Amino acid sequence: MDKPHQALLPAGWPRPKGYANGVSARGRQVFIAGMIGWDAQGQFQSDDFADQARQALAHIVAVLAEAGGRPQHITRMTWYVTDKREYLAAGRAVGQAFKELIGHFDIAMTAVQVVALIEDRAKVEIEATAVIPD
Repeated sequence: MDKPHQALLPAGWPRPKGYANGVSARGRQVFIAGMIGWDAQGQFQSDDFADQARQALAHIVAVLAEAGGRPQHITRMTWYVTDKREYLAAGRAVGQAFKELIGHFDIAMTAVQVVALIEDRAKVEIEATAVIPD
């Protein structure tokens, strides 16, 4: 199967690790609101950063499925984290969850540290854009 989108890498630039500099895609766009690490009933099961990131990613996959999409259709993500050191320390576990749930890293990604998220226990909020091929 052809890739549903193409990562953009300018000539001479090193390949980034864990994300793409840019992505080109054609099809129906799906915009997924910021997802946090609580369960489907709005309850937090963990205060661990990696657990919350895994749950937020699972929510993204579920919302995308409602549009008929799959994780390989994700083209962009923005991660909002409340503590950059905690985010970096959880890198291995977050990467494992990402591989299991999303499966590819050809996604234009941004991560920013914020003072707080609306839900006090939330440590990460992730929003995504996907393009489902025509």
